[in-house]
Amino acid sequence: MRLTRYFLPVLKENPSEAQIVSHRLMLRAGMIKQQAAGIYSWLPMGFKVLRRIEQIVHEEQIRAGHIPMLMPTLQPADLWRESGRYDDYGQEMLRVRDRHQRDMLYGPTNEEMITDIFRAHVGSYKDLPLTLYHVQWKFRDEIRPRFGVMRGREFYMKDGYNFDLTKEDALHAYNRHLVSYLRTYERMGLQAIPMRADSGPIGGDDTHEFLVLAETGESEVFYDSAVTDISLGAREIDYDDKAQCQAILEEFTSLYARTDETHDQAVFDAIPEARCRQARGIEVGQIFYFGTKYSEPMGATVQGPDGKPVPVHMGSHGIGVSRLVGAIIEASHDENGIIWPEGVTPFHCGIVNLKQGDAEADAACEKLYKALTSLGLEPLYDDRDERAGAKFATMDLIGLPWRITVGPRGLKNGVVEVTSRRTGDSVEMTPLDAVKKIAEIYAPHHPNLDLHPEPMAGRSFHTWL
Repeated sequence: MRLTRYFLPVLKENPSEAQIVSHRLMLRAGMIKQQAAGIYSWLPMGFKVLRRIEQIVHEEQIRAGHIPMLMPTLQPADLWRESGRYDDYGQEMLRVRDRHQRDMLYGPTNEEMITDIFRAHVGSYKDLPLTLYHVQWKFRDEIRPRFGVMRGREFYMKDGYNFDLTKEDALHAYNRHLVSYLRTYERMGLQAIPMRADSGPIGGDDTHEFLVLAETGESEVFYDSAVTDISLGAREIDYDDKAQCQAILEEFTSLYARTDETHDQAVFDAIPEARCRQARGIEVGQIFYFGTKYSEPMGATVQGPDGKPVPVHMGSHGIGVSRLVGAIIEASHDENGIIWPEGVTPFHCGIVNLKQGDAEADAACEKLYKALTSLGLEPLYDDRDERAGAKFATMDLIGLPWRITVGPRGLKNGVVEVTSRRTGDSVEMTPLDAVKKIAEIYAPHHPNLDLHPEPMAGRSFHTWL
């Protein structure tokens, strides 16, 4: 994308209404615009990041054997009356009536609706196990929405629901979700720590929240610092292997890590003092096992092996897709702007032309742009007639992980400059090597990249130019 043809309404000054870093930088970087309290339009660059995150979520859910679908935003109130939650949920629920005076609500979650779908179409234990999920907009009428997308009223969320014949099977689904979530967050460049949590209005006995450590987090957390040394990395996971999934759950949850709601000071004090940590965290997901809490009152049963009806065991599992955009910024920024991890960046690199209008610089930038595009990557080419400082400031603000700087002086020596946004380190190399470097960086995120496409292969810089 050429910046002169893109819609990127960046702001030079910090918005007065923004209280935390992610809200401030999302407004300044032209990612969102507030339309009402806690409700935002997602502008092109913000929308690209949102879609990158959503794609990772879909890929990891499908890898774990979960089936995507889509449920509506508006739900009939009668379903919630069946479960007993319609009156219990409180004023956060947005209740409406249609023209026929039927009670409706803007869904804050979908346990009732998915249970209704299940009971209408699944009748035998032979159809289990089953996990369905969707990514959809939700609404919770926060009394004081603030912090931008971190605590808005309208939010984009993945919520999934498992149906199993026995508690043992349902707990395997719980473990499977925990593992898939760990992989999801790691692909986004985040360390999200699973912490024992309170189930709240969802209900159930087993629940873990996933929290990203950040100074602006809404939750106070207590943890053993050794938990931050654990990662899934590149290990292969067989999601049908109950023992492997259980072992990973134990690996990631055996060390102390809890929110203030479930904190046990006596257990915490037993940890070696050098490893005791107290901090703040941002919740980016939660998983629940709640047994037959919804299936029994709503009649979601299957015919068991003995021919008798059995209420299914259920769980739900949510990831805050839109909240993750803010959480990533809170965890990855500096005084100049955002620093996107490679897995979620809106553009894979920036191309900065130091002398727009110079024939050789313009030609080199065009070649770089076309070469990167031919690889399947998305560069953002700053082709504006602006001074270099303004271009660098924009690139730092929007946070692309890599920048290729092209200027007449470097081109005389056959080189361009490749800069890491995270470290600030710069290296001079030929344009071909710059393209190859960017491609190799993103190869783990894009396994089908061709690292040697024409017209690049076998060409010198001057022949290519």
